[in-house]
Amino acid sequence: MSTDPQNHLSPVWTKYTPITAARGEGCYLYDQDGKAYLDFTSGIGVTNTGHCHPKVVEAIQKQAGLLLHGQVNIVRHEPLLGLISELQTIFPPEIDAYFFSNSGAEAVEGAMKLARQATGRTNIIVFQGSFHGRTVGTMSLTTSKTIYRAGYQPLMPGVFVAPYPYAYRYGWGEEQTSAWCLEELEYLLTTQTAPQETAAILIEPVLGEGGYVVPPASFLRGLRKVCDQHGILLIVDEIQSGFGRTGRWFGYEHFGIAPDIITVAKGLASGMPLSGVFSSMDLMNRWDPGSHGGTYGGNAVSAAAAVATVKAMREENMLLNAKNRGVQMMSGLRHLQEEYPSIGDVRGLGLMIGTEIRTKDNKPDKHLAKAIVHACQDENLLLLTCGPWDNTIRWIPPLVVNSEQIDQALQIFANALRKVEV
Repeated sequence: MSTDPQNHLSPVWTKYTPITAARGEGCYLYDQDGKAYLDFTSGIGVTNTGHCHPKVVEAIQKQAGLLLHGQVNIVRHEPLLGLISELQTIFPPEIDAYFFSNSGAEAVEGAMKLARQATGRTNIIVFQGSFHGRTVGTMSLTTSKTIYRAGYQPLMPGVFVAPYPYAYRYGWGEEQTSAWCLEELEYLLTTQTAPQETAAILIEPVLGEGGYVVPPASFLRGLRKVCDQHGILLIVDEIQSGFGRTGRWFGYEHFGIAPDIITVAKGLASGMPLSGVFSSMDLMNRWDPGSHGGTYGGNAVSAAAAVATVKAMREENMLLNAKNRGVQMMSGLRHLQEEYPSIGDVRGLGLMIGTEIRTKDNKPDKHLAKAIVHACQDENLLLLTCGPWDNTIRWIPPLVVNSEQIDQALQIFANALRKVEV
């Protein structure tokens, strides 16, 4: 029997690279031989401040010597209270109540439970291409790929799926797509889940795992109007699009809407496990005390890391950098799109950008997308794919990335296209 620990990890974890990371710094991961990889995956949108940001590391080290864990039902601790104070500076005044857990899936579970208790209704509407987690409840809300659901039926009832305005896929203009999707939502409320039994509409302001699709502003504003009309709560899943990823603190800010409930995780604590369900205190007061909780939620070390994360992002103007470097990357990718017809679409906000790879007859091309990613890895650039067909290459570098690193990544990507495109 092999004694190599690598051979004893559960194979349910897919393996994207053969790299064993020894350390990380900024935009780079280093393997055991010291080879540097330009990491444009950010641990799937987690290390927004870069690997091992000095201020975050310092906060973790200091807190680890003071208090590792103080269960929030029993004691409150300074890092958690300090985090709430920091969050109050980046959220609108109406978001004034905070619940903390560990993972994105836990946050979505919590938001769903809050919506059901607050409204006294049962049903949830989600969208095609959504990804909200892998627990039994959240995979029932997830529609980005069948792999996340296959073999686990029956799933949680009370979930209804509406079309997301993926204009490129439909081949329509954005406003035509938006209008049609809103009509289909109204049709869903007429034919499948009555408004009076619908607790919430749950949406990613930019599809993550579903392909990095940016909706028209008219669509999200239309959702807000539907929710207001029927007393339905609007839950915005900011787990991947939050904490500066799109060039603003949260993705929903691009669309001029106000959500009722926000879920966060990933970039909140720069790699430490921490997530949250945020809403108004009015809603939270309708959540029966003791009906939801969690042993590790709001962990002291994770909360300290989150405080340092928010401060570092503000002090170092990471949101502005995300916006500017996003413009640089979009421009570079669109120039390559003119040269390489396999790049069917380039879309995104800030440093959350997708390049969709298509065949000559405009069909999703997973094979070519994977070949491009592997060719980039050969030149020490790490990228991921996403989307229902795994044919969209996603660009999610740390928000500290500089212009030279963007140029380097674009050059490697161009080399990969030349190498593998047929």
